[in-house]
Amino acid sequence: MSILKKSILAITITASMAVATTTTAQPAKSEKQANYATEIRQSVFKLLGNNMGALGAMAKGKIPVNASVAEKNAIRINQLSLMIADSMRVDTRKFKVETEALDKVWQDPEHFSQAIKKLNFASSALITAAKTKNEGAIKKAIGGVGKTCGGCHDDFKED
Repeated sequence: MSILKKSILAITITASMAVATTTTAQPAKSEKQANYATEIRQSVFKLLGNNMGALGAMAKGKIPVNASVAEKNAIRINQLSLMIADSMRVDTRKFKVETEALDKVWQDPEHFSQAIKKLNFASSALITAAKTKNEGAIKKAIGGVGKTCGGCHDDFKED
């Protein structure tokens, strides 16, 4: 099977999985549960940020573009994007937890789900671009991932 066919298959599978990202959050029942849920979701986002670091440096020309690293990090981001909705299934708003998540995450779950889908699709596109080893395509796809991250931060993260 050619790289293009494999990539299209991977995007199709990822897209079908991304459709299931809409969640109905349940309120935390205790402060302990709220703190644990917050810790879990922050862990997911820390891992996303960790994997974006090298990609951002590549896009800005601070380090050379490395297709293998770009692909590996894109795969990780793609998999983590599938975990975001699950990590937000506990609504922690009624407890005093240290979080940068805005209430809008739970108030507008459809919009939040769309943001997750965008990250999923953008990371899939980066996986495909990385397989080509074309530096321009990789940088463009990194920009697409970065744009989805920034859009989500603008809408759902406290500054």
